[in-house]
Amino acid sequence: MAPVADRISYSYQQHGVTIQDPYNWIRDPEYPVVNDAAVLDYLNAENAYYHAFLDQHTKLVDTLFEEFKGRVDESETSVPYEKNGFVYRWEYRQGANYPTYLRRPIDGTEEVVLLDVPALAEGYEYFVVGEWVVSEDNRYLAYSVDTNGDEAYDIFIRDLQSGQLLQDKLVGTGGDVLFAANNQLLYPKLQNEKWRVESINLHTLGTDQGSDTALIREEDEGFFLSAELLSSGEWIAFSSGRGEVTELHVVPASQPDASLTKLVSREQGFKADVDHGNGYFYLLANDTHVNGRLVRVKQTEADYANWETLIAGSDNTYLRYLQTFKDFLALQLRDNGLDQIRILPNAGAAYDIDFPEPVYTANLGTNPQFEQSHLRLSYESMITPDTVYDFDLGSQALTIRKQQNIPSGYNSAQYVTERVMVPVRDGVQVPVSLVYKKGVVKDGTAPMWLYGYGAYGAGMSPSFSTTRLSMLDRGFVYALAHIRGGDEMGYQWYLDGKLDKRQNTFNDFVDVAKWLASKGYTSEGNISISGRSAYGELMGAVTIQAPELWRSVTLGVPFVDVMNTMLDASLPLTPPEWEEWGNPLESERDFHTMLAYSPYDNIEKRAYPPMMVTGGLNDPRVTYWEPAKWTAKMRALKTDDNLLIMRMNMGAGHFANSGRYGRLRDYAEEFAFMLVAHDIHQ
Repeated sequence: MAPVADRISYSYQQHGVTIQDPYNWIRDPEYPVVNDAAVLDYLNAENAYYHAFLDQHTKLVDTLFEEFKGRVDESETSVPYEKNGFVYRWEYRQGANYPTYLRRPIDGTEEVVLLDVPALAEGYEYFVVGEWVVSEDNRYLAYSVDTNGDEAYDIFIRDLQSGQLLQDKLVGTGGDVLFAANNQLLYPKLQNEKWRVESINLHTLGTDQGSDTALIREEDEGFFLSAELLSSGEWIAFSSGRGEVTELHVVPASQPDASLTKLVSREQGFKADVDHGNGYFYLLANDTHVNGRLVRVKQTEADYANWETLIAGSDNTYLRYLQTFKDFLALQLRDNGLDQIRILPNAGAAYDIDFPEPVYTANLGTNPQFEQSHLRLSYESMITPDTVYDFDLGSQALTIRKQQNIPSGYNSAQYVTERVMVPVRDGVQVPVSLVYKKGVVKDGTAPMWLYGYGAYGAGMSPSFSTTRLSMLDRGFVYALAHIRGGDEMGYQWYLDGKLDKRQNTFNDFVDVAKWLASKGYTSEGNISISGRSAYGELMGAVTIQAPELWRSVTLGVPFVDVMNTMLDASLPLTPPEWEEWGNPLESERDFHTMLAYSPYDNIEKRAYPPMMVTGGLNDPRVTYWEPAKWTAKMRALKTDDNLLIMRMNMGAGHFANSGRYGRLRDYAEEFAFMLVAHDIHQ
């Protein structure tokens, strides 16, 4: 029998409005410690109810899991790359949940294990290596580890000559790590009890962490601070960003504690990214056009007044990422919503790389050396598995270095992919990428899985998925809606889905679903939807807005208690999130905008589709009580008998299981829920 959460009277007022929240008690007042007996009892009861559902469908879950495993290359290895005299690669050893990292001298054959993650992970329910890096003299390895999902990492340093760990252990860090000159280590230090980087600290090997120096601090809780070694290896950049505003400082890598040079101030009010090469800083900045321009400035005259425009801003071309090399620049961009990689040689005309399909995803790959004659790229489409290309700058030829191996077999000719433009209610054309198996008839009978994101300017490019094949082979049409709030069609596409325009995101998704049904790809009420985090918020909003459209809804670590979270400045991510969603504490307009769409606050007595909800007890991004409160309130108010289950991971955070097989088991459970909702049991 489904758990019934207690209702305990609680209300609060804001801008003259009183809001009742009888499930407020599910938030443990001692958080981030969760030891309230009533809270734990409720979460455990929900997990027991969830496992009762699993017990009924063990065969289907196991079938899916075996299908997923059958598509995994058990002994997968990466394409090797060269860096600073060594050749590096990773591999998965037979049956391993985690990769092993190895290296050998360029002129040698003896390969040694650099980082044995399977051995390090033994005994841990959750284990993630955040980042690892080797010092410039090739002697030391630094790596960061999170063992409970709260995204507070410990950093360890190993002497690669002796193989021994140093006594140095840096705790409470953000997970990033980089070496400067003289083997000094830079890392982000987290503020106590808050999930935010308060400073970038400098650590000298062999000293106590308490004596580390803060190179730069961030006092504004709304800004995220990070550090990066630029491509030339000569400079370190400190970036502090909030939404549409970036502040950039640089310092010589040979002297990280020198005075900082400011390239961009937050008062200028625009976004910018920087790289360095051949005596110049190169920046992508949206100061003159929302889609950005490419500029350069001499490192000796690094003042905004001296910026030289190399590529002006354009309505059709959205500049996204830059990497510098000795003889060329590489730009990752979108032209009219389609991925492109552009080469800008130091001598000669710029050109775009030609790829074999009209719609695809292409990104800059692993290119750690400043001086190289090729560019490594990653490429995929909805029917082409993940592919590693090397692009030769001389011949301008693409060479496949690796394509994802699917041991159980895959034939792209069995599948069809399309890109359609869908008119939505305000006249905008929203692109949608589709894939389905040949033979699907567009008569409205096919089940559909509709996906999207629509937040933070995180565009969703058409990509390949081995797990998705299990749904396509069972007759599903998979649709990826490139809704506003992402940046698929340029930076303005993102701006048109945030703050007071947030409703556009939800409307786009609903209108795409209706249009696809009207064209026979599926039918209303035969569409399953799923999403995590901010897309979990989208899932909640469209479930409230148009419940009749959905056959099932999967809400992964969903940001659904929008109003309570955005009113709570004590939560580590709330101040930075005001830039994305609005600040209901200060703005009455923002308050009413959020209250109108906040999924948790708009649950009412009516019928809703089957739902699966997931959460993580240690999640610092979407706190555990958001999915738990949604589940409790939804179960109390919904008037149907449709299934509502919640899986609360009691030992992990935002990213659930950490090993590759653990994640596949999670996916198998989620897919099984979706299939059962469509009355497919095998």
